[in-house]
Amino acid sequence: MKSKDKDKFVGVQISPISFIDEGVDQVLNTLINRVGVNVLLIGTVSWLGLKSGRSVSWKIDGWPDHGISEPFSMKGGAYFDPDPNYYNNTFIKDYKAKDPEMKNKDILKMVIPKAKAKGMKVFIELMEPFFNYAGHGSAQGVDIPNLVQCMEIDIFGRTGSSPSTSNPEYRNWILSMIEDQVANYKLDGVMWCNERCSPLDQLFQGNAPGDFSSSFRKEAEHRNINVEKTLDAMKYAYDFFQKARSGYKFIDGTLIEFFRLLFKYPEILMWEKVWLERNKDLDKEIYGLVKWVNPDLSFGLNVWNRNHFNFIRKTQWPWKEQTDYADWVKPITYQHQSGEIFLREVNLFGKSAFNEFSENQLIKAFAKILNINEKSLDNLVQTGLDPDTYIYTQCKETVKGVEGKAKVYMGIGIDAPRSSKDQAICTPDIAYRSVIATYNAGGEGIVLSPNYSSMKLTNLDGVAKALRELGIFDNE
Repeated sequence: MKSKDKDKFVGVQISPISFIDEGVDQVLNTLINRVGVNVLLIGTVSWLGLKSGRSVSWKIDGWPDHGISEPFSMKGGAYFDPDPNYYNNTFIKDYKAKDPEMKNKDILKMVIPKAKAKGMKVFIELMEPFFNYAGHGSAQGVDIPNLVQCMEIDIFGRTGSSPSTSNPEYRNWILSMIEDQVANYKLDGVMWCNERCSPLDQLFQGNAPGDFSSSFRKEAEHRNINVEKTLDAMKYAYDFFQKARSGYKFIDGTLIEFFRLLFKYPEILMWEKVWLERNKDLDKEIYGLVKWVNPDLSFGLNVWNRNHFNFIRKTQWPWKEQTDYADWVKPITYQHQSGEIFLREVNLFGKSAFNEFSENQLIKAFAKILNINEKSLDNLVQTGLDPDTYIYTQCKETVKGVEGKAKVYMGIGIDAPRSSKDQAICTPDIAYRSVIATYNAGGEGIVLSPNYSSMKLTNLDGVAKALRELGIFDNE
């Protein structure tokens, strides 16, 4: 493999099981010689099949043309050997994966020496929440005693399904797990993904919001928030969203009633603001930790596609702000999934605060607001969004938004799991045009996503074709 660009970044997200199923040498040789990949982003800690397992949508998509064609009963956990010295400030100490396939194996020790010998970089790839994430092939259980005591608490005092990122034991575990890896292995960097739903986001989805755990209550009180008054306000908000989602007819209309709710109970937005700040603080702490251990390590943010499909999230996560704690950003733009995901976000609003608008009206309005620059917005699920416009526009906006303070590596979806047979299918042409659009828009690299174990090599050939035409990959 030859590269004309010393800053080449052609990455692939890959789970540990691929190296077990196919062998380290075979995987590396395929990625280098057939596709032009020079960066591995390995899911080293996860209870989600999308990060650490085989295909999670094989019943719909079928099996790829490599690897083992059978379900993986993933137990989840750490796919490296945690060093006990790093876990004194958390009770989460024994979380080594207990999958039989990984017995006595450390994926980083297996891969790093061989990857380095072939001129490849190795990153660890981590995503929060680590557990119970719908659509991501969650493990059936989490074998960590007392983890339930770290969970969020909702407005009714019920224990939630995800740990509170304000819980010191859980937060320290995340920091310890990352410090352990960056200190003990010859890594090139870290890619971190934050896909938590804020209280307001939870309300729009019809869920009872949090986080009213004792840990977050204390943090909110330190910021002069009246927690009990906020709790009452959130209960009113929950009642409003339940009524709106049921089709209740408000006297002045649902949208007016929604803004009336915010004016009457400003605590709702104050709680949202504090929660959002604390959520971002975790990302910043991780960035600082990585740089403290080794300033030369590269730190990137894997940024949820909902951030550009949901106008509230887009408001909350400006690109310029994220450059304060990232060397590069990877906008998730899984184009063949994109139409269904955009439609899902539209319907979150259409079923609640905007329920007096038709789906077609909202699609057109939100496409304008969000600069979803498509020639056609028909049959979104079946066709997805066009790479020539969708990938190009999102990359262009991101490059503009970071103002030269961070690099932009676009997240190109290759056989990202579909939720129905009706959904658009990835093709070599989609892969090819997505890569071309990225570099034409000023992107400096790509990350093939979300998991090599579900990618068809024939679709990756579309990536290789584009990279050759761009002069980035020469496998002659």
